[in-house]
Amino acid sequence: MNLLDAPLLNKGTAFTHNERTELGLHGLLPPQVETLDHQVVRAYEAFRRKTDDLERHIYLRALQDTNEVLFYRLLLDHMEEMMPVVYTPVVALGCQEFSHIYRRPRGLFIPYPLRDSIPTLLRHRPNPEVDVIVVTDGERILGIGDQGVGGLGIPIGKLSLYTLIGGVRPERTLPIVLDVGTNNVERLEDPEYLGWRHPRVAGAEYDEFIDRFVRAVRHALPGTVLQWEDFGAEHARPILEKYRERVLTFNDDIQGTGAVALGAILSALYVTGQPLREQRIAIFGAGSAGLGVADTVRAAMVQDGLKDADARGRFWLVNRGGLLHSDRSDLSEAQRVYARRWEEVAPWAKADPHRVSLSETVRGVHPTILIGLSTVGCAFDQPLVREMASAVERPVIFPLSNPTVKSEATPEDLLRWTEGKAVVATGSPFTPVRMAGRTIAVAQCNNVYIFPALGLGAVASGARRVTDGMILAAARSLADHSPARSDPTAPLLPPIPALRALARDIALAVGLEAQRTGHAVATTREELRTRIAATQWTPTYPCYEEFTDSPELRPVA
Repeated sequence: MNLLDAPLLNKGTAFTHNERTELGLHGLLPPQVETLDHQVVRAYEAFRRKTDDLERHIYLRALQDTNEVLFYRLLLDHMEEMMPVVYTPVVALGCQEFSHIYRRPRGLFIPYPLRDSIPTLLRHRPNPEVDVIVVTDGERILGIGDQGVGGLGIPIGKLSLYTLIGGVRPERTLPIVLDVGTNNVERLEDPEYLGWRHPRVAGAEYDEFIDRFVRAVRHALPGTVLQWEDFGAEHARPILEKYRERVLTFNDDIQGTGAVALGAILSALYVTGQPLREQRIAIFGAGSAGLGVADTVRAAMVQDGLKDADARGRFWLVNRGGLLHSDRSDLSEAQRVYARRWEEVAPWAKADPHRVSLSETVRGVHPTILIGLSTVGCAFDQPLVREMASAVERPVIFPLSNPTVKSEATPEDLLRWTEGKAVVATGSPFTPVRMAGRTIAVAQCNNVYIFPALGLGAVASGARRVTDGMILAAARSLADHSPARSDPTAPLLPPIPALRALARDIALAVGLEAQRTGHAVATTREELRTRIAATQWTPTYPCYEEFTDSPELRPVA
């Protein structure tokens, strides 16, 4: 029973007759012996019988908790259909309902009241060796906000993709939620809520808690990739800046989003035929993700030869308070980097200096690229899009907010309003658009293109830090694989089924950059490629016959 209860060791009906005899499994399983292929067929039938997305999410989580090889093989065979259920957009619902659908332990809960025991809690991890940790405090989950302890659904989903796409072994991943309370009244008043029932810890107490956690990770798991996920804007960037030179770490909302957006932008420029350094970029949303995109694209412009000041001048960032400009007193230090001089804005903005709207900005600037990371659904309306398209032959428009209901526009509307001229990628999955007798597939500009490969490259190369150069290398490698590079009518990003092979190439670019800058031990290109291939786990069952003592059983290679 211990074997059947271990998700990574359990084979279910695929245990052979000899294994059942030697391991005492006869009677505990139905007599028919199946292959993994047979099991996938039955599991897929069960998945298809579920009547809504949350039930499908629950089913896949339950399968992961009982038979991980079957879970990952099922996802591998049906990646395009199931990835949105395991992760965005359905994971948002899974986080909201986390306490109601909780069944079995997975990952670590580190609550603030146990802050003095963090090293002990880390010692309780399921497996001693860990390659990748994804950690959240649940404050800013996708576009749905504070979910408290329910935010653990994000690290669980992210790490599933680390294994599915990056091939990081599932037992060497560790999802963690730092439970510092929640300000979500609905969660606090829910009698089934499983987290610490307390308003969020803030200020110096919060900072000290994070520091305790990082110090414990550095001591127990010094070579582990530590990925920060869905922290609030107040904390995300300060945490990254404080610890990025101390541990092997990155923030996916800042750097992962920036990298995938840059990869998609470079792909779009294959279509428009324009150089990156000449783009005028408007970003609606100036939180962690929006600033992350601006920082990454700006770094690429500098890498292409622009001076930093000139590169900063290519950006107009707008948040709910309007365009970032010098007369605003409510901007963070990171936002002030992109604040426009009011004297520059005044000629085309209205007299009120407190709020220059997105539509005014588009009318005054006529950006060539418009990116949405605002979580304001339908913010890119018809007048705004038509105004942009009136001055730009091939406007690049990326509504990237998640989940789907938070998307700034739908691809169908964007293409219809621009007579098919817009170059579009989205944050959530959308069905292909039929227009003028052809079907237009729309790329999902999802971080999944970057973070599993980034983790794989860091692990396989033995990197000691995640640098900006590694982020840029990942983005440029992604763009190098764009279908639009050879066919301007093709989607900007590779198809989902190609992600696993793509991850190896991006990981190679990441590892080579780490070696070039001295952040990993140098090897030849082919040696690194071999290490990456060896690191990438494939969901196949182990054979237990070679471990039995029965003399009539032949060892299996």
